[in-house]
Amino acid sequence: MADSPLNPSGSYHHGNLRSTLVEQGLVLLESSQQGELSLRELARRVGVSANAAYRHFANKEALLAALAAEGFRRLNAAQVGAALATPDLLKGFRESGRAYVRFAQDNPALFRLMFGRLTSGNPTEELSEASQASFQTLQTAVSALTGVPVETQQTTVIAMVAWSLVHGLSHLILDGQLDHHGDKADELIDQIISTVQPPPPLK
Repeated sequence: MADSPLNPSGSYHHGNLRSTLVEQGLVLLESSQQGELSLRELARRVGVSANAAYRHFANKEALLAALAAEGFRRLNAAQVGAALATPDLLKGFRESGRAYVRFAQDNPALFRLMFGRLTSGNPTEELSEASQASFQTLQTAVSALTGVPVETQQTTVIAMVAWSLVHGLSHLILDGQLDHHGDKADELIDQIISTVQPPPPLK
């Protein structure tokens, strides 16, 4: 197979094959069973040789790490966009939490990948930077909402509490624990997130 697009219009240019592989990898990840992914299958879908793909990703682990990093960047952007959609800081904070849950609902395989063994073990520099940037955005939002300096332990604790709520809720949803609520599940999710309030100062 040639190292060029099968489609004359081109799905990528030579300079952005890596980004094309990541983009199509995200699509393949969500469409495959149990989030399984083959680098060779991805190369075939993009229209390049396996060798061309391996020049960008040494193995499947490297590809998965890149997908997870892109997931964190997209999650971060979704949360920032939701927060900035309103001038009300508390409402924006809650909307950011809703965006987190919605991201998990829309990208279940990617969400599980992002918080799986790749990030808990020895993440790549790209993945580490993307995940840390996402949490730093949360810390900054907490600081703006509470007036507590971003570098303090209190801000970290408040951020972890908020993260725990939306992250746990996201996993409950993905694991089908809210399915019995039927059409009222979304309303329940919104009600849960609307309970988020800045906690009292730590003693």
